Amino acid sequence: MNTIQMVDLKSQYLKIKSEIDHALIQCVESTNYINGPEVKHFQESLEKYLNVKHVIPCANGTDALQIALMALGLELGDEIIVPAFTYVATAEAIAILGYIPVMVDVDSKTFNIDPAEIEKAITSKTKAIVPVHLYGQSADMDLIMNIANNHGLFVIEDNAQALGAEYKSTDGKLHKTGTIGHLGCNSFFPTKNLGCFGDGGAISTNDDNLAEKCRIIASHGQKKKYYHSVIGCNSRLDTLQAAILNVKIKYLDSYIKSRQNAARIYSEGLKGLKWLSIPLETPYAIHSFNQFTLIVKENLRDHLRQYLSENHIPTIVYYPLPLYKQEAFAGFVGDKMEMPITEYLCKSVLSIPMHTELTQEIQEYIIDIIKKFKQRPS
Repeated sequence: MNTIQMVDLKSQYLKIKSEIDHALIQCVESTNYINGPEVKHFQESLEKYLNVKHVIPCANGTDALQIALMALGLELGDEIIVPAFTYVATAEAIAILGYIPVMVDVDSKTFNIDPAEIEKAITSKTKAIVPVHLYGQSADMDLIMNIANNHGLFVIEDNAQALGAEYKSTDGKLHKTGTIGHLGCNSFFPTKNLGCFGDGGAISTNDDNLAEKCRIIASHGQKKKYYHSVIGCNSRLDTLQAAILNVKIKYLDSYIKSRQNAARIYSEGLKGLKWLSIPLETPYAIHSFNQFTLIVKENLRDHLRQYLSENHIPTIVYYPLPLYKQEAFAGFVGDKMEMPITEYLCKSVLSIPMHTELTQEIQEYIIDIIKKFKQRPS
């Protein structure tokens, strides 16, 4: 059995090596290194895939969040509600612009922002909500959009971990995550469902006005070259990365199916362990499984992690510390802030290997080792 990896990017590349290499060589030979035709091609391909009117490519997922926020025209000190259990970029993009990230607790089973907690956190300064589709599963967007509409708030979906995931609304329609709110923010970091060979990102929206603002902001605030109407930034999707993404987007659905199949094998193999919870799949969400994250009960997480490491199985904790306990956000939160579910998850979650190239042999080994955990000599 080969070395077990959290994400096997090399094997994925080798399966499409000839296509990737050809795309890269064509790009290099063209010398169109900035805003080459590959970028426009990818934009159109992603628009078609998401069934959305506008995609604005940019340099990375964090830039996507920042540009989307800048397009809203908010004022310094405005409040934006975010989950306390997420990657730092969600709140970081808010804070860097002079807005206030207001952190709320999450649902214990889905790990996503709790709509009831959103409602309680709204004040006269609240201007937006940033739900995160954590680990590849959609937040409950019908409830979130209802709250936003009732209070006149913007919704920016942090879709960095969930490109290709779907949400089933109450009318029965399926929507790709990242297309339901006013703006969606996507990342093409190498380990994502659709990953490039470096950094990359994109904003998605059906709003013509917001799309135009995002395009201008991402290009130094200019609509016409050398004429700058607003303060913007320099955030471009690299042409070489776009060339890679143009190849890989053709395989995105098959990549997600591979992840979903691997998740089924894990779930079936690990069910019935009382000290372990497997990811919950809700009736309204089609999970894309960017990660497969367990809840390890009985304060056993760190012991299990060490045991798995001893058996050559890598793991990652997404995330070990609530946002409100991060030193960087000390100026935004009170000393006594407590969110019991977030704190419990930070002590209990453990992600095990999940990627498109997982073999049944590797999964059976991982399952067998986990099952033997509590049988080991103490």
